[in-house]
Amino acid sequence: MPPDELRPLLEALLFASDSPLTLSLLVETIGADAMDVSHALEALREDLDRQERGVQLVEIGGGWLIVTREKHAPWIKKMLQGKRKSRLSRASLETLAIVAYKQPVTRPEIESIRGVDSGSALATLLERDLITIKGRSDVVGRPLLYGSTTEFLSYFGLRDLNDLPRPEELKAILQAREAEIEQEPLFPPAAAELQAASPKPALEPPAEGESSEDSSEEHAEEHAETES
Repeated sequence: MPPDELRPLLEALLFASDSPLTLSLLVETIGADAMDVSHALEALREDLDRQERGVQLVEIGGGWLIVTREKHAPWIKKMLQGKRKSRLSRASLETLAIVAYKQPVTRPEIESIRGVDSGSALATLLERDLITIKGRSDVVGRPLLYGSTTEFLSYFGLRDLNDLPRPEELKAILQAREAEIEQEPLFPPAAAELQAASPKPALEPPAEGESSEDSSEEHAEEHAETES
């Protein structure tokens, strides 16, 4: 297929999709050579950037997706006011951060790090397809092993797990984000939520003597999320 026909076809397919399309799926759908499709995707991305279009082509979650540009975020946010996807609770974000950094990881390991029961948070994350069951551990009792999904990468705007911030960066990120948590912008992608989930997402258990009031607060978040 000639490049001048392939690019608009790819644009139509990507525009019609609300989730990233992998190169293999595009090749299978179009029936073109993988190298030709890859070159056409790069050309399409350059065209959108050169023409300063309101949308851009990004590689995310193992595939390609057309998204709006960050500079238009204030107007998009205004239009979508009150229609945003419900945010994950802090308890779910903490659990998800641990899974992301420690995967594959078991529920007992997660609860050892968080210091509280994480069953409700895990159920929420499984329901939203942000984590999946990877198998069973070889330890006594053979508990389930949890890992992240492609939907996780897409939700947080990550190309792959290498885009996660280094664990030692999380404390500084949290401190910087605490002051603006009530006014969180629509863009960049929700990866900022994961970064700010916890200053110790998968590195150390809660300090001894941590208030039981904190645990009660997290349980309340989990139950409220489940009821909603």
